Amino acid sequence: MEIIQENNERRGSFKAIEEGKEAGLMTYTWAGPTKFIIDHTEVNEDFKGKGVGQQMLMKAVAYARTNHLKIMPLCPFAKSVFDKNLDIADVLF
Repeated sequence: MEIIQENNERRGSFKAIEEGKEAGLMTYTWAGPTKFIIDHTEVNEDFKGKGVGQQMLMKAVAYARTNHLKIMPLCPFAKSVFDKNLDIADVLF
């Protein structure tokens, strides 16, 4: 599965693509130059239960770590993953 990031100065997304199909989408909004808010995560019905959301979130965490950013997880899915995984708390805002 490939996770593709699209980013501009106000918003961005991580898209999960498998075999040419969009498996999932995680969107975020910039909240200043050093943090972004994950506001929505959705997974295509055909890909439920395959860890698509987790893969997109881990790509967001890697992006935050590489660029010294913080993440505010307003999306219920993203918040639940942060709540269960202390090993990614370093990027939590």
